[in-house]
Amino acid sequence: MITRLFVAAAILTAGPVHAAAKDADVLAPVHAFFDGMAAFDQAAMRATVLPEGSVALLRKGKVVRHTLGEFIDGIKPGKDRIEERIYDPLVRVDDDLAVVWTRYDFRINGEVKHCGTDLIHLVKMEGKWVIAGVADNSRDTCSR
Repeated sequence: MITRLFVAAAILTAGPVHAAAKDADVLAPVHAFFDGMAAFDQAAMRATVLPEGSVALLRKGKVVRHTLGEFIDGIKPGKDRIEERIYDPLVRVDDDLAVVWTRYDFRINGEVKHCGTDLIHLVKMEGKWVIAGVADNSRDTCSR
């Protein structure tokens, strides 16, 4: 009886640990992308994406579209510090395809300017996860 309980416990705990490792692998380029954005480091951002991938930003009822490469080209140093923080990411993986659905807030000089949901899809190429597309919505009224 104890052996069966031990085996059952091992099986139940093995799944989430494995899933957490997968989640961390998928989230690594997402965090690297946002870190690069905060540092105005276009090369770091490009290292995480397929430049021909798509960006769809829903702003005030309109969709603003870019390629990921075009979006990155627009991230240039200025007088302000920028930062995008994500919260409670939900990660789903199927073989070489992944999606991250997460709440975010976007800060300028530490102050939240807008928030919403990021939807990021990734593909695994040559053993490495890369961002293939980003969509987000945006609200000016944020609880954080």
